[in-house]
Amino acid sequence: MCLSDFSYSDTRFADIQMLRYRLDGFEELTLGQKKLIYYLSEATLFGRDITFDQFGRYNLKIRKLLEAVYTSEEAGRDTEQSEALGTYLRRVWFSNGIYHHYGCDKFKPGFTPGYLRNMVMALPEQVLPLSEGQTREQLCDELFPVIFDPEVMPMRVNKSDGDDLVVTSACNYYEGVTQKEVEDYYQALKDGAGDRPVSFGLNSKLVKRDGRICEQVWSADGMYGKAIRRIIGCLEKAAEVAENERQRDVILTLIDYYRTGDLSVFDDYSIRWVEEQEGRVDFVNGFIEVYGDPLGLKGSWEGIVEYKDMVATRRTRIISDNAQWFEDHSPVDPRFRKKTVKGVSANVVCAAMLGGDEYPSTAIGINLPNADWIRAEHGSKSVTIGNLTDAYNKAARGNGFKEEFVVDGETVALIERYGDLCDDLHTDLHECLGHGSGQLLPGVDSDALKAYGNTIEEARADLFGLYYIADRKLVELGLLPDEEAYKSHYYAYMLNGLMTQLVRIAPGARIEEAHMRNRALIARWCMDNGTAVRMVRRGGKRYVEVVDYGQLRELFARLLAEVQRIKSEGDFEAARRLVEKYAVEVDPELHAEVTERYRRLDIAPYKGFINPVLRPVKDGEGNIVDVRPDYTESYEHQMLRYSSDYATLI
Repeated sequence: MCLSDFSYSDTRFADIQMLRYRLDGFEELTLGQKKLIYYLSEATLFGRDITFDQFGRYNLKIRKLLEAVYTSEEAGRDTEQSEALGTYLRRVWFSNGIYHHYGCDKFKPGFTPGYLRNMVMALPEQVLPLSEGQTREQLCDELFPVIFDPEVMPMRVNKSDGDDLVVTSACNYYEGVTQKEVEDYYQALKDGAGDRPVSFGLNSKLVKRDGRICEQVWSADGMYGKAIRRIIGCLEKAAEVAENERQRDVILTLIDYYRTGDLSVFDDYSIRWVEEQEGRVDFVNGFIEVYGDPLGLKGSWEGIVEYKDMVATRRTRIISDNAQWFEDHSPVDPRFRKKTVKGVSANVVCAAMLGGDEYPSTAIGINLPNADWIRAEHGSKSVTIGNLTDAYNKAARGNGFKEEFVVDGETVALIERYGDLCDDLHTDLHECLGHGSGQLLPGVDSDALKAYGNTIEEARADLFGLYYIADRKLVELGLLPDEEAYKSHYYAYMLNGLMTQLVRIAPGARIEEAHMRNRALIARWCMDNGTAVRMVRRGGKRYVEVVDYGQLRELFARLLAEVQRIKSEGDFEAARRLVEKYAVEVDPELHAEVTERYRRLDIAPYKGFINPVLRPVKDGEGNIVDVRPDYTESYEHQMLRYSSDYATLI
């Protein structure tokens, strides 16, 4: 596929639309940079099975079983049952398991147990994921309750207040332990750990064996060793073509961490990664984000390879260069502000490869590392992923969304004029400044907010961006064209938080995902605590109307001050009250209305990405002389190829 024939939109199934992203400027990179991206991309793809296993202990077996049936001649592709199985498998691929990537509830198959059992019985044993000595019947007996029974392991991540969140969550981070046992175990490790604690529990599964609780560490010689050793092999090749010595040192330190599983080495790696700023190519690879753990301790495996967009990065550099001004003028209590902002860097990048928990659904902005003490002493790196936001924006044009949901033509025009710019800028502010702002009071545990920590942190970063996107400082810095532009984002944010994100919720379900909870919390709190925003009915439909943008900014400031206080003081009860009151419950009538209006527009609520294929070009002696992106691979072929070529754990 040549770039002139490039299409951002591709496959559509269930509630998902698959998109493609372009590697703009890739051909301008040096051969060394291309080779570095290629080897880092291979390291990114070899972690896929880890994420599947983390998201549910039966996921890998179920995936392999379904793939065996789907690719067999016996599947009967022209039948309704086989089509339903194909849709189910595509959803499993997309979510790295049998649970919805956002809602965390288990998928309901559209095919019957009888159909699947008949298919399994017709397949040769060598293509099935049979354990040693296991029969086909026993395989079905093991997996079918997990697939078909809605009462068996129903939620990947359960955050319902009052439940034992460990026992009732199906994620594969714990085995045989209760929530209290987990909390007591890690609290004992934290006691006396000092003011630079490692991220206890980040890279391990906590299990109870014969009454004894212990950690199964994810390392080259530990759990997930087969996958990690393949990742290390690719990283070693990447180190040989690093752009500079500091970048090479970063990669070698990551390899050391993977080999040892030592979290102090991970901290060392994180510090070196933050401080390496010269290379154009960068990457994230490892056990990073804790959103998939109901207690916010265990890191899901993820990978992303990226290279800087040198033109667009000028925007984020302006923000990072003024980080101290933003911190000093924040509306939060001065006790919670950083006296000195250190090491804030921000870039706009092009994603070159996505993997693990960043694939196929991915973030559009990243701010790391997560350890509060490293951020305070060494700073952080922020990226806005420009080619992904570009793909989202182009795919959304002309879909009728604004005409259906935005309150009037004047507001539609405002969003069309400023929307894309303000969306990117809010992402920059969220990642670069929001997550990097503020400080914990001395002695406050960074995990004090427990299950509510992720929602509070995302709300804090969003509120920081919302407050400052309306500041005249952004016009002075040349980041916005005028003092009206911010209104487009204020409206779009409130519309999403109050109404349109509800399309992502199953009927009768609560809001579970941390980012969705954050948006609902902010929007509903503002509705409840002021008169800046209201819901109006026109022609039998409900709309969001912003009647006072200035007051809305004041509300964002008030809530930011409170959310920062909660984080800085570790006020668990205040976090619980705020989240449970504003961020969880769903109005069933409004939900039904939004869902029906979306249905008429035929818009997929979720988007994900198909990776390009990076094809090395070799000379007669086997040396790589070029790397070329190929955008022609279909979603189905990519997923089956990954399951074959990058299988490591089953």
